[in-house]
Parts: sequence; C-alpha cells; structure tokens
Amino acid sequence: MLRGLYTAYTGMVNQQKRLDTMTNNLANVNTVGFKKEGATNEAFSDVLAYRLKDVTTPGNGRYIGQMNLGVKIGENYTDWTQGAFRNTDNTYDLALSGSGFFSIEFTNKNDETMTLYTRDGGFTVNTAGYLVNDNGDYVLGRAANGGLERIQLDPTKDTYIDQTGGIYQDDELMATLQITDFADYDYLAKYGENYYRAIEGAELQDADARVHSGYLEQSNVESVQEMVNMITIQRNYEANQKVITTLDRSLDIAVNQIGKV
Repeated sequence: MLRGLYTAYTGMVNQQKRLDTMTNNLANVNTVGFKKEGATNEAFSDVLAYRLKDVTTPGNGRYIGQMNLGVKIGENYTDWTQGAFRNTDNTYDLALSGSGFFSIEFTNKNDETMTLYTRDGGFTVNTAGYLVNDNGDYVLGRAANGGLERIQLDPTKDTYIDQTGGIYQDDELMATLQITDFADYDYLAKYGENYYRAIEGAELQDADARVHSGYLEQSNVESVQEMVNMITIQRNYEANQKVITTLDRSLDIAVNQIGKV
C-alpha cells in the first residue's frame, strides 16, 4: 500500500514536468524560430522482492515477486520540425528552409564573446551599418580567410539577399551569411533568448538551408494540440491524486479502526 502511494506520487511529479514543458511551448507560440519541446518518461526497472530471514525455506530467504517503482522522469527533447513562413516584405527579415542556423556573435555579462546559433532571422541594420538582431547582437558572415566576421552594409542603399545568403548592394556582393549546420542536433543546447550553443562533441556539416528574404519562420508550436495535451495531463494528474486519496483512507482504516475493540 505504501508502495502504491510512492507510485502515484512519481506519476504526479512526471505530469507536473510535462505540464511545465507544455506551458513553455504555449508561452512561445509567437516566438520567431522557436522549436517546441516534448517530455519523455519511462517506468523504473522492476525489482525482485526478496523475503529475508525466512526460516521455513532453505537459505532463510526466497523471492516473492516483482515490485514496480513507478515512473521515471526522462529527458526533454526538441522537435526540429520547420515552422510556417510569415511574409513581412522586410528585406532584412530572413527565414531558413531546410537544416541550418544563422550564426550570431554574442557577448555575455562577463564580456565573453562566443558564437551562438538561431533560427530567428528578424534582423536590421544599426546606425553603424552592422547587421544585427533584435537583441543588438551581430549577425556573422563568411570572411575571405574562411573565418567569421561581422556584416557591415550601407544603410542608405537598397539591399538584395539571395537564397544562398549573398547580400548585394548596387549589384555588388557585400557579404555572405554564415549558415551553420550540425551532424547531430543532440549536441546543441538551448542557451536562452532563442539561441543554441554547440557543446563538446558537436560536428559541423554543410548546411542545405535556403535563405528567404522578406519572411520570418514562425514557431512550430500548434496551440490547439498543446491545449489538448494539457487537458490530458490534468486528467492524469487528478487520477493519481484520487489514488493517493483512496490509499490514504485505507491506511487510516487499517491504523485507526481495524482491531479496535
């Protein structure tokens, strides 16, 4: 009976984690380039119960069956499905079709500079002529030496961006966007502010993404489906609550009423 309480408890904790994931998805339903998450779970491995000091059996013990230890909370995963495109007619709003990420130069609060990656292509040109995102972080392009460099343009000139990421002004190639892709997205970790960072073991590969100027990639969160999932989670949570309530009443009867003279 006590094991039943623990099993129901693990079920409630698991449903709470799933609910946290769903609510985060719904909170980002309008976030450009956001990729929704899902939660995994599995059963704890069954263990064999063993009766100790049983003098009625050889060896003073014997197996009496299996016990299930409830639900084990798994890891969150990211759904990399491409989101729908929204037309903005803004040249510097860019969307990627296919696999790949925009490369961004990011400086943290400790003044450490690193390269992060995003699917959010809402860019603009600042007063100094640099291509930046909504956070003011620099968008990176391919340098002549094969490295990365900030992209500087003339804000007074008309700009054209082709599907390979080439940025033209007055029919002259000014820069080329650095579109980065990875062999295994399991080596990407969310950094915050809609960024991803490559962790140890990440392998770069050629990106097959095409750049679409004048469009933004929307979040791939489907609000209706997330609401349905939340209703299912709520019902599962309530079912575990009822199990705990029922077992609590049974324990109360066993302790306070059975055997009472």
